[in-house]
Amino acid sequence: MSARERRQVASDAGLSKKRVVVEAVRLADREGVGELSMRQLARALGAGAMSLYYYVASKEDLLDAMIDFVFEEIELPPEETDWQSAMRRRAVSARQVLARHPWAIGLMESRTSPGPANLRHREAVTACLRRAGFTVMMATHANWLLDSYVYGFALQESSLPFDTADEFADIAEGVFLPQLPPDEFPYLNESAAVLAAAGYDPAEEFTFGLDLVLAALEPLRAPHVSLHP
Repeated sequence: MSARERRQVASDAGLSKKRVVVEAVRLADREGVGELSMRQLARALGAGAMSLYYYVASKEDLLDAMIDFVFEEIELPPEETDWQSAMRRRAVSARQVLARHPWAIGLMESRTSPGPANLRHREAVTACLRRAGFTVMMATHANWLLDSYVYGFALQESSLPFDTADEFADIAEGVFLPQLPPDEFPYLNESAAVLAAAGYDPAEEFTFGLDLVLAALEPLRAPHVSLHP
């Protein structure tokens, strides 16, 4: 099929690149990115598979666009606050976005043709760290450390068998404790009982760990250095 013919098919189907990417993200959210195919996407859009290639050249091109869609949803570190507050807001936003799109966790750092939102995000993060007084090398270390923490936590969180403190308490008391006889697992039994009784919320672990990471990075910067692009 010629480019003109693909353009006509796409026009007849009412397609646009945005619609193609949004539908691909919706399918990946529901079924996982491993199950996503151009043929499946075309069926969901009510179009012929060939018509999609007018908007995305390949499956890799589609993945680039999908990851760019995810980066677009993540809040950029604001410029009007201190670096720790800015990076905290960005990390919290990234965690929330990845909770909506868990399929993206393993793809965030894999794109060799990043889109505009991806590049804007990375520029803003680097600028925040450099303006805070981190050298190029230290800013790179900080970026790797923060991203590893966010992605790792998001990946672990996506596989947990509970979402809330109440659900954790129910599982701890009804599932974990019966498997932890105190004479054999005294510390695990104690932990499960105490945490369930205290209303422990695993979601709070994210900010606990994030604040430790940010505090550890603080001494590595030179706060009085004035930097310009």
